[in-house]
Amino acid sequence: MSLKERIEHIRQRVKEACERSGRSEEEVNIVAVTKYVSLDTTRSVLDDGILHIGENRPQNAVPKWEALGGRGTWHYIGHLQSNKVKDVIGRFQYIHSLDRLSLAKELEKRAAATGTKVLAFLQVNVSGESSKQGIQPHEAAAFLKETAELSHVKIIGLMTMAPIVDDPELTRPVFRALRELRDDLNTQALTKEPLKELSMGMSDDFEVAIEEGATWVRLGTLLVGKGEET
Repeated sequence: MSLKERIEHIRQRVKEACERSGRSEEEVNIVAVTKYVSLDTTRSVLDDGILHIGENRPQNAVPKWEALGGRGTWHYIGHLQSNKVKDVIGRFQYIHSLDRLSLAKELEKRAAATGTKVLAFLQVNVSGESSKQGIQPHEAAAFLKETAELSHVKIIGLMTMAPIVDDPELTRPVFRALRELRDDLNTQALTKEPLKELSMGMSDDFEVAIEEGATWVRLGTLLVGKGEET
């Protein structure tokens, strides 16, 4: 199956998941996770109509971004070290992995210095797995209060990663819990604008995530195929 065919197939699956849950497919955005594929494949993804690119290693992403002339909208989807923020600001419009106050402050400092703004997702470890990054759900309200006055970092929603399981249906409670947490936080009016976005769902479970309210799904192997790079 060609890349274009895979994209068409995924779009159809997104549409069907939206129909099952009474949603519009326009509510769901696809991020192509290109971190393990070449520059040429990343260019082809953009050429074939997926304009959101997800990367998690600045040393690999920056050369791609430069070679592509800044095409597309870039999403940082992995754990972000504070000393790498300088490489991310100005290139990545979205950060999906805001998981500590020190990172929020560094993003604010760097964005202010360059006159840019960053859209961020607060990463929440809903599953409680020790192998996963993110704050605990009960810490989210305090985090939002601490970051409410940042002027160059705007938290627009929440992000989580579900456990890797054989049956995607088993991920549903995790995705549902993130949506319910977002809704609860919004009732507390902790942010200047309501949190609208949910970044959740990957190649094996994105349809369940959409049914539970995902607005951004992060698709790697299913979309771009097996990686050519490591």
